[in-house]
Amino acid sequence: MLRVCVWRRVDWLVGEMKFTVTTLAFCVAALLSLGMVMLYSASMTQVGAKYLVSQLVWCGLGLAGCVAAARSDYRWLGRVAVPVYGAAVVLLVLVLVMGVKVNGARRWLELGVRFQPSEFAKLAVIVLLAWYGARHARVMHTFWRGVIVPGLAAAVVMGLIFLEPDVGTTILLGAVTCIMLLIAGIRWRYLLPPALIAAAAIGLFIYHNPTRSDRIYSWLHLEETRKGTGLQVYEAILAFGSGGVDGLGLGNSRQKRGFIPYHHTDFIMPVVGEELGVVASLGVVAGFVLIVFCGVRIAMRARDDFGTLLAAGISFLIGLQAFVNMAVVTNVLPNKGLPLPFISRGGSNLLVMLVCVGLLFSIARQARAPEARSANPFARSDELPSPQPT
Repeated sequence: MLRVCVWRRVDWLVGEMKFTVTTLAFCVAALLSLGMVMLYSASMTQVGAKYLVSQLVWCGLGLAGCVAAARSDYRWLGRVAVPVYGAAVVLLVLVLVMGVKVNGARRWLELGVRFQPSEFAKLAVIVLLAWYGARHARVMHTFWRGVIVPGLAAAVVMGLIFLEPDVGTTILLGAVTCIMLLIAGIRWRYLLPPALIAAAAIGLFIYHNPTRSDRIYSWLHLEETRKGTGLQVYEAILAFGSGGVDGLGLGNSRQKRGFIPYHHTDFIMPVVGEELGVVASLGVVAGFVLIVFCGVRIAMRARDDFGTLLAAGISFLIGLQAFVNMAVVTNVLPNKGLPLPFISRGGSNLLVMLVCVGLLFSIARQARAPEARSANPFARSDELPSPQPT
């Protein structure tokens, strides 16, 4: 009887994990499909299908990376965490030396194909922190080994990204780093002082940087700056308003005709709202919420600490980036140049995000059901079957 109860418990956990993976796959596929449709709709009057074809190529590479990551054992990343991190640092240094400068920022490398090394660096930092947190789990509660060592490793990457300059990605990566360290076991009183110092330093930089300080002022006084710095956000809000509940219809957006700059990248969400309405916009929000929920469930069922930290870092990276993008276009947060995952145009981001999803699949595929000791607290360990990977 005990064995029957235990195996039912294991079967239930396996079914739960399959449902989680299916939900994750469905949400990513739905957002990808919507992204392709909206990218063509947003750019068809300017460049036709050019952006769509480019995005489809990157999507194909990303899906190949996703399948490869899903079929592999995610634990091999722990063995190459340091070299991957080193490669990311080298690429970020190359960006500062020989990167392509666009709108005053050096964020892209041109090596046969143009790509953004900071996207690769975000995943590299998550892998390194997951490996470090799992390997040094017993000392993560200490200040030196739990905060200073991993914090400095992440700070090197964040500093190089900050110099590009890319303040939005720096803040995003800092937030993900803090979340991962907290999950790994560091204490709040150790994390809070360095986080406050970093926040004060970024605030001081923004105060003395005219471009960033103007964005803060525009955020606080949108109506006053609607013809200047606040043009993007103001027109985005108009797009959401004109779309209403049902939208104007696919391809009928007026704001994409030169009124909203970068409407095919960072500000593609207002085009979704104008053409498909608030129902589709809320569907996008629900999709990202489900992705984060599925990622957290996968992290909770991971086989080891490395899988838990890796899945948590990836989940919060996707979720926070989506939240910041949608908060910016609705004027909840000041303007930052972060793309909307799976939807905005951007090959590097799409490739990395799909690889991240593949890693979540790999962690879920090898998840181990916990021992069902609650079925009989007096049962001997040899009476319980070994948990099976899903």
